[in-house]
Amino acid sequence: MSLKDVDIKSEYRSFRDDIVREFYIPLLSQSVIYKRAVGFFSSSALIEISKGISTLIKNGGSIQLIVSPQLSEEDIEAIEKGYELRYEIIEKCIERSIEKPKSIYEEKRLNLLANLIAGGQLDIKVSFIEANNKIGIFHEKMGIIIDSENNKVAFTGSMNETQSAFSHNYESIDVFCSWTHDSERVFAKEAAFNALWNDYEPYIKTIDFPKVAKEKLIKYRVNYSIDFDEFDSEFITRENPQKYEIESQTRHPMIPTDVIIRPYQQEAINEWEKEGFRGIFDMATGTGKTYTGLAAVVRLYQKLGNNLAVIIVAPYQHLVNQWIQDIEKFGMKPIVGHSASEQKNWKKRLNDAIRSYNLSISDHFCFICTNATFSSSYVQEQLQEIKGNSLLIVDEAHNFGAINLSNTLPPHIPYRLALSATIDRHNDQEGTEKLYSYFGKKCIEYTIKQAIDNGMLTPYEYHPIVVSLNDDELDEYISISKKIFGTIEENGKRTFSEYEKKLLIKRARIVAGASEKVIRLREVMQKYKDDNHILVYCGATTINDPGYCEGSVDEIEKKQIDIVASILGNDLGMRISKFTSEESAQEREDLKRAFDEGKHIQVLVAIRCLDEGVNIPSIKTAFILASSTNPKEYIQRRGRVLRKFPGKDKAIIYDFITLPLHFNEINNYPPEVLKSTRGLVYREIERMKDFADISENPGDADSLINQIENAFKLNMFEGGIIYDGY
Repeated sequence: MSLKDVDIKSEYRSFRDDIVREFYIPLLSQSVIYKRAVGFFSSSALIEISKGISTLIKNGGSIQLIVSPQLSEEDIEAIEKGYELRYEIIEKCIERSIEKPKSIYEEKRLNLLANLIAGGQLDIKVSFIEANNKIGIFHEKMGIIIDSENNKVAFTGSMNETQSAFSHNYESIDVFCSWTHDSERVFAKEAAFNALWNDYEPYIKTIDFPKVAKEKLIKYRVNYSIDFDEFDSEFITRENPQKYEIESQTRHPMIPTDVIIRPYQQEAINEWEKEGFRGIFDMATGTGKTYTGLAAVVRLYQKLGNNLAVIIVAPYQHLVNQWIQDIEKFGMKPIVGHSASEQKNWKKRLNDAIRSYNLSISDHFCFICTNATFSSSYVQEQLQEIKGNSLLIVDEAHNFGAINLSNTLPPHIPYRLALSATIDRHNDQEGTEKLYSYFGKKCIEYTIKQAIDNGMLTPYEYHPIVVSLNDDELDEYISISKKIFGTIEENGKRTFSEYEKKLLIKRARIVAGASEKVIRLREVMQKYKDDNHILVYCGATTINDPGYCEGSVDEIEKKQIDIVASILGNDLGMRISKFTSEESAQEREDLKRAFDEGKHIQVLVAIRCLDEGVNIPSIKTAFILASSTNPKEYIQRRGRVLRKFPGKDKAIIYDFITLPLHFNEINNYPPEVLKSTRGLVYREIERMKDFADISENPGDADSLINQIENAFKLNMFEGGIIYDGY
């Protein structure tokens, strides 16, 4: 393994992350060189540094540590009175900072460090500001971790190598990796460290660690053999029991003090309780489904006398990762189950948690996983072992109307909650009924319109842009349409063979990749050349596409996104970046952050980023080149564009409406061609109406809809449309 194999976040915060366990230990265990510049020196700082270094030392690694003397007011005053005594005073200050170990554990740690100093694997230097015959405190706080392949991780921030910094105070660090776009920052940090270490940084003096202090530390070398396995197995709890005792007492489901559960969320939870803690929260994207669900967990946990096993399921890994932070905020430490989980032993953790819960050793546990992991035989078998109170929460629950997933819903779990912005499945009454049968009734239906009216989502303008197929695209569209017949069932529903389904997908891709879209995009984008927070959405196929798997991009999508990127970047000179599933999770987070700032990235050219689970609230203007006729998908995409963001008073949505024939040229085609295109036209109009109805400018789209309906001779009756074709 190397540093590249470690899942590294771009930021760690002490109240949210266990920085020692999640950052220092995994990274240092893969390293051979650890360079660290910190603030004040103390023996407790050395003890904290020892965490995670066991494997580094076994790897033959070394540590370079730059510290600052913790000068008292008396020290500074003495230096000012006798500047020539400054080194002597600093040496005494360093020596004074070395305290006796307060426990056997600290004694072992100091023994380790004393051996490292004596053996030359730990080298310490002291830096301080020296200018105008005055001494200042050195505040640089950074580190560089290097592995055997010369991969490097640099980090900066407010973290000091002191016990209080790791345990009690609020601290944060920012992290940069040499194998990403942050390589220049890593190089700069290492160069700065080397300048300090070699004493050629202007106005900063670096001296060797005082001999007296080194000798004092080496006195704690009580034995010459180190049991590294013992250090690897030691728990942090032993050195700081107070913190972890407090943490263990507060680790239970609870609503955070800084989270406000709004009245409509409370009403949903109340209704869920009335229904025996079963039901569906049908809430628009961006209205707080996750917080409502977790607040429901707290309510049930308390109603059951503080006794509950919680199982949470989300479609994809990135969604699971978003849930984790919120789960921890609500007082639980989840077991995370999926193929890329940082918890490599999650299966054992789940098994142990269930056993402890069944034996009443613990009063709760929380397990979160992906749909795929939930469906696995291992998880299904483990869930059968739960004996006490249990709750199943399914995010984006509409997916579980599918046969393969609905069969995995455990009948023995008594308490159930489905979360979705679109619980009713498109053209799948049977799947929808399965969801209601298992989870129960809707406890809330909170629409996008309600959310906009109540200030939960941003108002928006809707601008449909009509494009049509060129001659080649139209010929292929008609050719495919002639091969699709379908079968009319007794209930009037049309069904298709597997071959016909593939043809439907192929035809949909022709529509998605219509070449006129990029031409019109270039025209409309001219007035946004100097703007930012723009998204261009190029998705061509749907999540339900049998040929789709998470992380894949089909050829039409590749072609379209490359053309769009070239037009915006090369032709219009805009600062753009692609945002697809091919970027790593960390790269996507970095892109989102840069996009939010609006300085280095004006436009994200994306595929599928507005589908389940990806939140980019800073989007102000969205160009949807390849929209969907499936309400589930286009409702989700719209909701994500409407999320609130500082300075965002409204959103603007450009929706590219694809007609097989341009409505001004429709008389040039025979009736059979017109007939074969009406199905698509009808579905496009339905989306236009849905988007326009609650926009700030519905009249603009209404006029266009009337023109299209008249041109394609779509007969209206009782608010519906009679149309031929599919």
